[in-house]
Amino acid sequence: MIFCSRCVLPDTFPGISFDDAGTCNYCRNIPLPSQEEKRVHLKKFEDLLEEKRGKQTYDCLLAFSGGKDSTYTLYLLRKKYDLNVLAFVFDNGFISETAKRNIQTMTDTLGATHIIFRPPFDLMRNTFSLAAGKDIYSPKTLDRASSVCTTCIGMVKGMILKTALANNIPLVAFGWSPGQAPISSAIMQTNPRLQRISHRTVRDPLVALAGDEIRRYFLGDEDLLIDPSRWPVNIHPLAFMEYDEGVIFDTISSLGWEKPLDTDPNSTNCLLNALANHLHRKRFSFHPYAWEIAGIVRSGSMSREDAMEKVYQDEDMDMVRLAARALGIEVDS
Repeated sequence: MIFCSRCVLPDTFPGISFDDAGTCNYCRNIPLPSQEEKRVHLKKFEDLLEEKRGKQTYDCLLAFSGGKDSTYTLYLLRKKYDLNVLAFVFDNGFISETAKRNIQTMTDTLGATHIIFRPPFDLMRNTFSLAAGKDIYSPKTLDRASSVCTTCIGMVKGMILKTALANNIPLVAFGWSPGQAPISSAIMQTNPRLQRISHRTVRDPLVALAGDEIRRYFLGDEDLLIDPSRWPVNIHPLAFMEYDEGVIFDTISSLGWEKPLDTDPNSTNCLLNALANHLHRKRFSFHPYAWEIAGIVRSGSMSREDAMEKVYQDEDMDMVRLAARALGIEVDS
């Protein structure tokens, strides 16, 4: 396998090509945000907070997994910007016990209310096992995440938006890393049109696969008729703030956060991630985190050497088999 000389994308990644220096077309063609662009977004973000602060019971609804990035985002929203945050925890039935402790510890320490939303375990197990075995999403979607992760985050986004609309919460926050989502989407007004696109991309294929019961975890057609002025603004501040994993770990660890030992190197909360990565690599011959980590490397927030180790070490097969047994599926070693 050949890898880009600048990032971590392999020659098996869809649409990739290399120049004479071994640099991939994505490194050559994807513009990096300048410091000025980051400053502009930061100013827009801070002005937005001042506009929305104190207007409702909660200023912001945060998608909170207890992982490092969402925990650091909670820290910024509470301690730097003093927002009244409601942390929304989607319990998919496969949260590390350490992550569960982190959720309670960090919301208590940072003074945020949190709610835990847990669908029936049998429904989640069945849905994930089906998603693990079938390619129900578009190839472009699966360039950036595994089928299992796409399923989970699709449900998270659906329930987050339903909760924000139901409670008139003006801001919805995510702890996306700079490699997960571009700065152009870091501050984005949600609206019914975008949600219809999301339904076609994630909800509808998932409902067709797993059954109509899964539909309740997404917005319904009646929700799309809600006055657009009530729809929240999505924010993911790590896109325009300094992103350094060492600083993040040091900051949240000083507050009592503990790194789980039962998750793979690319997750600090989910027990399914090793299995999801293993299946994706077997099926597509590239790591589902390659796109995200490549973006972080391009931004200068991670060395290529560290990134290669993070993405291309083999999965712990004990973790893979444990998750597979929980889903009732077979895996090749």
